[in-house]
Amino acid sequence: MQQRLEEKILQTMSSDTDVSLSSYDEGQGSKLIRKAREAPFVPIGMAGFAAIVAYGLYKLKSRGNTKMSVHLIHMRVAAQGFVVGAMTLGMGYSMYQEFWAKPKP
Repeated sequence: MQQRLEEKILQTMSSDTDVSLSSYDEGQGSKLIRKAREAPFVPIGMAGFAAIVAYGLYKLKSRGNTKMSVHLIHMRVAAQGFVVGAMTLGMGYSMYQEFWAKPKP
């Protein structure tokens, strides 16, 4: 009885690892592309964040008489606002796909 139970556990474990190991065969580039297709607003949010940070660093030398801390706070708020906006649009997009664009059975 115990031997059958052990065999069953080993069989279940081996079938589970076969399924879970198949995801490791995927390369980083193809995994990034697959994730971007599932949630397209995540890479848009990341790119926007990077663009706002780059713009803020570029404008850092020509900020005039604005204090450094105020300039950095404005850039942080702008970058965070862009990311939150992209997340909100992404949630709206996924809700649209799940509830309205999905064909009714």
